[in-house]
Amino acid sequence: MDVLLDNLDLYGPGFLNTLTLFALAAIGSLVLGTVLAMLRVSPVPILRATGATYVTLFRNTPLTLLFFFFAFAYPLLEIVDLSYFAAAVVALIVYTSAFVCEVVRSGINTVPVGQAEAARAVGLTFGQMLGQVVLPQATRSVVPPMMSTMIALLKNTTIAAGFSVVEAGAIQNYLSERGYSVMVGLLWVALGFVILVVPMTLLQRSLEKRWSVAR
Repeated sequence: MDVLLDNLDLYGPGFLNTLTLFALAAIGSLVLGTVLAMLRVSPVPILRATGATYVTLFRNTPLTLLFFFFAFAYPLLEIVDLSYFAAAVVALIVYTSAFVCEVVRSGINTVPVGQAEAARAVGLTFGQMLGQVVLPQATRSVVPPMMSTMIALLKNTTIAAGFSVVEAGAIQNYLSERGYSVMVGLLWVALGFVILVVPMTLLQRSLEKRWSVAR
């Protein structure tokens, strides 16, 4: 307990930055991933190819490599100045959105084709058909895999510690400098992540029961 209580100034801001990083990356990846999923099921070949290329490229690129690019290579392009925190958010969004895209696309594929055909028959555009008919139904079936993706995103935020972003994963470095047991400190960090993940798991189970899909 001494390691925790004596270093609350590290654990508090560290986990707060972790939650902020997670929230921003989650929102961004959900939006971008959904757009990519719409591209992947689009009737326009070039849009489908664009979505497929993005997913293939970034789903198979190591996340650490993306962090390196946005932290060190991107500034050389001199387009927009990004802080290390902003670079971490962008890297997580770019990486996670590829997985979100596949989850949403798999959900879209579970909706009977007749639903889309009926929507087109009444004059809905492709965007209206997806937004008003298909996606609301697909949401029910993507809850478990989407929550797993978000849990993975939460744990991936620890990589930011290696790129000068002060979050939970960086606490061990400061503990070592202060002379505290790094092993005990890491156990507290692990417990902190368990506490963060458990509510997400409970939410997943609750939504599964509420939005159970008859098969």
